[in-house]
Amino acid sequence: MLDIEVIEDPAAAEASLDPIRTRILLELAEPGSATQLAAKVGLARQKLNYHLKALERHGLVELVEERRKGNVTERILRATAASYLISPAALASVAPDPHRFSDRFSAFWLLALAGRMVQEMGQLIAGAAAAREKLATFAIDGEISFRTAADRAAFAEELGVAVTRLVDKYHDDGTGAPDGTGTPTGSGRKHRLVVALHPALKASASKASPKITQAKEQDND
Repeated sequence: MLDIEVIEDPAAAEASLDPIRTRILLELAEPGSATQLAAKVGLARQKLNYHLKALERHGLVELVEERRKGNVTERILRATAASYLISPAALASVAPDPHRFSDRFSAFWLLALAGRMVQEMGQLIAGAAAAREKLATFAIDGEISFRTAADRAAFAEELGVAVTRLVDKYHDDGTGAPDGTGTPTGSGRKHRLVVALHPALKASASKASPKITQAKEQDND
C-alpha cells in the first residue's frame, strides 16, 4: 500500500469523489470484506458491491486474498493507498500551465507550480515503485513571522540570492571538462527546484520562533 497515490485518470478521479466511495476507501485502509464494510458503512451488501466494483475497476481498491467459507468465497479487499491526491492531469484540458506566464510574486503562478509538482511527483513515484527503487527528494516546510512587509520583501530577496548562488555552484551546464572518473559533465540527471513563500492560514497558531522541518530520501544511484 502506498502512503499517497496520485490519481491521473479522470474516471478514477470521478469515482473517488463520490462520498460513499470515499468512506469505503477510508475503511479499507485495513483489509476487509464486503460483509464487514456493509456493516460499517450502513449499506446493503448488494449496493456496497456496486461501489466496490467501481473502485476496483479504477485501480483504487485491490484484492488481498480470497477465503473459502462453505460454498461461498469471501473476497478480502484493501485500498491501494492510505491517502489519495487528484492530479491536474485529471483535468488536462483546463489544468494550469506554469509556462503560460512567470511571475514570482503571483499567487496563481505558485498554484500552477504546485499543480505541476503534484503531477510530476505522481508519475515519478509510480515509476520508482514499478522499478522498486527509491526516489531522491528533499523538502523543507516551515513557518516564519515577519514584523513588517519590508522584512518579508527583504527575506524573499535574500532567499532568492542564496538559492541562485547555490544553483550556480552546483548546476552542471554540460560545458565543463570530464570529471575525475572520466565521466563528462552534463550527464547528470536534472532535478526540479521550487521555492515558495506564502501567508499561513489564519486558523494556524502563530509561532514566536521559526519552525523548520526538513525531510529527504535518497535514491539508489
